[in-house]
Amino acid sequence: MAVKRPTLDQLQEVACSLGIHLSEDQAQVYHNLLQGNFDAYDVVDALPDYVPEVKYPRTPGTFVAPGENKYGAWYVKSTIKGASSGKLAGKTLVLKDNVCVAGVPMMNGASTLEGYMPNIDATVVTRLLDAGATVVGKSVCEYFCFSGGSHTSATGPVHNPHKHGYSAGGSSSGSAALLAAGEVDLAIGGDQGGSIRMPASFCGVYGMKATHGLVPYTGVMPIELTIDHTGPMTRNVTDNALMLEVIAGPDGLDPRQYAEQGAKDYSQIMKQGVKGLRIGVVKEGFGWPNSMAASDSKVKAAAAGLAKAGAIVEEVSVPMHLVGPAIWLPIAAEGATQQMMKDNGHGFNWRGLYVTSMIDFHAGWKSRADELSETLKLTMVLGEYFIKHYRGHYYAKAQNLSRQLRKAYDDALGQYDLLLMPTVPLTATPLPKPGAAVEEVVQRAFEMLANTCPFDVTGHPAMSVPCGMVEGLPVGMMLIGKHWDEGAIYRGAYAFEQLGDWKKM
Repeated sequence: MAVKRPTLDQLQEVACSLGIHLSEDQAQVYHNLLQGNFDAYDVVDALPDYVPEVKYPRTPGTFVAPGENKYGAWYVKSTIKGASSGKLAGKTLVLKDNVCVAGVPMMNGASTLEGYMPNIDATVVTRLLDAGATVVGKSVCEYFCFSGGSHTSATGPVHNPHKHGYSAGGSSSGSAALLAAGEVDLAIGGDQGGSIRMPASFCGVYGMKATHGLVPYTGVMPIELTIDHTGPMTRNVTDNALMLEVIAGPDGLDPRQYAEQGAKDYSQIMKQGVKGLRIGVVKEGFGWPNSMAASDSKVKAAAAGLAKAGAIVEEVSVPMHLVGPAIWLPIAAEGATQQMMKDNGHGFNWRGLYVTSMIDFHAGWKSRADELSETLKLTMVLGEYFIKHYRGHYYAKAQNLSRQLRKAYDDALGQYDLLLMPTVPLTATPLPKPGAAVEEVVQRAFEMLANTCPFDVTGHPAMSVPCGMVEGLPVGMMLIGKHWDEGAIYRGAYAFEQLGDWKKM
């Protein structure tokens, strides 16, 4: 079917939006000159799209009744059996609902995306199925993933299995909750400001944000190319390492994978222990204005435990860590406003797999913007203000400063194999009640970002490791490694896991 040709009025309107003013005679000339270009678009329109083949049969999925969804964490249940053997054979897997699974509903926590049915499997889905995992469904995530709390999804809040009425963390809220509840073995999360690690900390599971570009993001709904990460969430270190072995490495479809790094044998590397491993406890990761002394204390005790296991543990100062959240903000706010929202998820100017079905469906948000979550609307207003009035100046400056921030961590990692700090400043907080003030909704969405978001900007690998409980709620310790050295993180995490039951520490 041919693309629709514009009327002269439409041509004049488009030109005017660009600051170009055409008379009727000029518009007619343009119209005539453009006919050959429209013919070329007809050729593209007639060609079938070029997307990866879907390998495994699946059920279309069923929505979960509230009575069978104790924590509000399931979006849809579906069964996709993977290969008969592999590193993950016999393991059940849930996928964050920003991950495309062909023929299974996806809404990414957003009412405006409800009804979308992807036509592809994300690369990580295919790789996990190839490794023998069985997909059992999609987990609830926050409204277009814009919340570190678990209260913004259009389907309702996700409750923390350790304490009903408390946040499971976001935006990979359902993935963390289902793991903590023991309902699945493995989960995939996503991380642009901490959205794997924050819910992992709140729920007491292991969440790895690998080096930017190690894991292909292909087929996961983009937010901002330079901070997009997807990765494994598990209840133990071994499963986490095995998942990363399976999903890491280039797929030829994701421009984020600029370094062409592949997977390593993390599940073997982790057993090398921490004797002689140098760990720097980052002074600035503690004592934020909203830090809980009790949770900070658990993290320091965990560091002492690693020292007893043979690591060399010392305090280190990285002053620039304190401005990391400020550098992250323009990239996340302006970048996401432009790419995820105004450009319908994918935008322009990069090579890779574009999910055109998502672009078309997602565009509907523009006529329903009042439905967006308060956290997303506030971020978009902020981002658009600076795009419109400052021409993207602060986005650009923040990207420049990100290299300086990366160097600050790299300098510290020149002395140490790992850096250590609390994943988040506090334990899980109460979920806002229905009808809560916007101020409370927003506070509960962004109050826990300070330690996690800088490493989305710099791309360093970072993992949340459960290390204790405070008043019945988990505490997370974050281990940060050199670029492409996830193995050192797994060594630290595995050694700590061997020290005993973290819930009793």
